[in-house]
Amino acid sequence: MDKAIEYMNSCVSLFPRLSVGDIIEIAIIAVMLYLILVWFKNTRAWNLLKGLAIIFVFIIFCAVLQLDTILWIFGKVAAAAALAIIVIFQPELRKALEQLGSQSFLSRLVVSPDQTQSGFSAKTANEIVKAAFELGKVRTGALIVIEGADSLNEIERTGIKINGLVSSQLLINIFEKNTPLHDGAVVVRGSLITAATCYLPLSDNMKISKVYGTRHRAALGVSEVTDSITVVVSEETGAVSIAENGALTIIPDQDRLREELNKFVGSDEKKRGFSFTRKTKKKE
Repeated sequence: MDKAIEYMNSCVSLFPRLSVGDIIEIAIIAVMLYLILVWFKNTRAWNLLKGLAIIFVFIIFCAVLQLDTILWIFGKVAAAAALAIIVIFQPELRKALEQLGSQSFLSRLVVSPDQTQSGFSAKTANEIVKAAFELGKVRTGALIVIEGADSLNEIERTGIKINGLVSSQLLINIFEKNTPLHDGAVVVRGSLITAATCYLPLSDNMKISKVYGTRHRAALGVSEVTDSITVVVSEETGAVSIAENGALTIIPDQDRLREELNKFVGSDEKKRGFSFTRKTKKKE
């Protein structure tokens, strides 16, 4: 017993004595790191961070193998790359500073109401299916973007906040022609329509068929930069399609669309909305 106590005392002695100031500093640094990671997660910078992590691992690999030429090249381009990152993400940095000045510091640590809502469910999928084919019957165009693990906060900011439960009636009313909210896309997170009239990035893929217009190109564009899935209703033909992983798939009937959406029911525990198993789809 005495040996055990002596061993524990020796282990404790290996750690430096922490003062109250040290504990406060550790807590502040931890909170700052958390807020920075949250900011990265909610912007395009998240993918950049993952890319930088891969490069960092590669640098460690080169250092272990003493690949001096590659390390010299990295050292020369590091300063220019840091400046380029600041220029590229200037809009995101400006928004972050604006939000820091306009919101309470503690409010950033509180989960917003829309994040406490239930996730994507079979009922939500059924409402989207019903709305899509009802809109298709009257040839009313629609764009319904369903969030995956990648945040769509930047896209939401381009539209008007809704934060209403997903229902076929609400979706049909939003996309009804000659109404204020019909133009643009709606964003669905879990069981909520979070925003409408949102602008989506257009795909620059030159292989897209000319029969598809701006609506389909926008659906493909957002699917190329996020893991979202987008339900598209053509205004010209009334046909329903889904865009995912940069590919467009024509959906012939309600059962097929319901089957596609139901694959993601219950897989949203990692993040608000739901996360996707990425797969390659053949363009149709």
